[in-house]
Amino acid sequence: MPRRALDNPIVLAVLGLLLEQPSHPHQMLAELRERSDHHAAAITRGTLYNSVAALAEAGWLASQGQERAGNRPERTVYALTQAGYDELVRRLDSQIRNPEREFSRFLGAVTYLGALGPSGAVAALGERAERLRQRTSADEKRLADALAAGAPRLHVIEAEYALCLARAETAWIDSVIDDVRTGSLTWPATDAATPPAHTAEH
Repeated sequence: MPRRALDNPIVLAVLGLLLEQPSHPHQMLAELRERSDHHAAAITRGTLYNSVAALAEAGWLASQGQERAGNRPERTVYALTQAGYDELVRRLDSQIRNPEREFSRFLGAVTYLGALGPSGAVAALGERAERLRQRTSADEKRLADALAAGAPRLHVIEAEYALCLARAETAWIDSVIDDVRTGSLTWPATDAATPPAHTAEH
């Protein structure tokens, strides 16, 4: 199995799930998609099954036998091995200690914000900020409900962190909108929203 299969970000999520309890890949996929919008969008069935196969080959997972529900096919249940637990701890420790520059689609778009022109930038940023506020409000309620239902804070700490990031992003967007409107963030004299002219070749 290629080493890059073990470098896939999904590996940490799978190891973490199996720290909680043994599971089969179909159940892992459903659980990851339910817990995270990011995982729901990024994880395919093929990616998960390939990652589980790579983890088993590396000795980080071990088969615990077959499980059948109704008329469905038998599914192999996997559990975390000691080697898998050690690898999970190593990765967690490293990723928490070392901040990395993580590229996002929004960061890539902000790089060329000038192409929208002042009014276009304000409109686009304003809509993003409003959508972030709506999502943040819903996420705050879900977190509050989980805590009120007795979920330990440590078990939902990632939701708390995600809310912190969303609030910080919204505050930054609001400040940029204000800077555009007051003129402290200026655009070049040539309208950046106008595409450059092309000269015809003869």
